[in-house]
Amino acid sequence: MKAMKAKINTNESGQALVELSFGLVMLCVFVFGIIDFGRAIYDVQVMKNLVGEGSSLASRQTTALPQAVAIVVADAGNDLHMSTSGCVVITQVTNEGGGSIQVVGQSFGGGISCSSRVGCLQGQGSCGSSTATLPTAAVNALTTEGTGSSVYVTEFFYNFTTITPLPAWLGHNVLPSQFYAVAYY
Repeated sequence: MKAMKAKINTNESGQALVELSFGLVMLCVFVFGIIDFGRAIYDVQVMKNLVGEGSSLASRQTTALPQAVAIVVADAGNDLHMSTSGCVVITQVTNEGGGSIQVVGQSFGGGISCSSRVGCLQGQGSCGSSTATLPTAAVNALTTEGTGSSVYVTEFFYNFTTITPLPAWLGHNVLPSQFYAVAYY
């Protein structure tokens, strides 16, 4: 009987270690995935809140556009490292009448270079046109208002980097490297 027990133990001596290694690898992938996806979801939610606050602040016209950008950048605080990973653009788009909507004011802030997807003032960066590009609903809302009415657009660009070794293990990153959020008021 003792000889049979010894034989069973020697035949299965590494089985538990192999099973543990597979289980541990899978557990690490799940935990690291939860960490990186959780951070990404949190960063996107912070960005969505900040663009809404930026557009709301600019639309109330209590501060100039550069001050509104500075407030949004400061509100990002330590959650999003704006000095190294982010950019905020606040743009004022005005109904010029006759179906023409133009960018009439714009301000940038943050640590990375970015280009507004709405349009930009002539003479700033690589801008060649001051015609604004807005979603159809925003254009309809702006053109139904009187000539001279404005919409304030806040855009937020953020370079996201993972903190776990999961992308190196997988051979590629499953999350986008840059997040974008926009709000219109």
